[in-house]
Amino acid sequence: MAASVAEPVYVALGSNLGDRAAHLAAARAALEALPATRVVATSTVEETAPLGGKAQPAYLNQMVLLETGLDPRALLAACQAIEQAQGRVRTERCGPRTLDIDIVQFGRRHLREPDLIIPHPGLADRDFWQREMAELRSHER
Repeated sequence: MAASVAEPVYVALGSNLGDRAAHLAAARAALEALPATRVVATSTVEETAPLGGKAQPAYLNQMVLLETGLDPRALLAACQAIEQAQGRVRTERCGPRTLDIDIVQFGRRHLREPDLIIPHPGLADRDFWQREMAELRSHER
């Protein structure tokens, strides 16, 4: 379902399995191909330690600034389909993954649903997300 006006959306990409850079590139291309959506800017890719204390490989992370006319629920479904297309299997929370896509901020919206919280509750605790968003803020209209 589409909203009537395109809104700025910050989407976090992360990968720690397989060809991490290729998974991020595939995610960027798939986001760009979504209806009523365009990639405005992308942050620098950075490598970070995994969250949650589980032994696993380091992540490559990147923030993407989108403008989209999709509503949050439609964007979430699209993000999950992109993850699955890159081989994401949801087995454990904070476990390793080929691709993770999180909606971090969606315009000025605040949502609190069982499977979708906006702004993302991890934003305050993830310094790398804050750095990446700061890098992109000048591109927001």
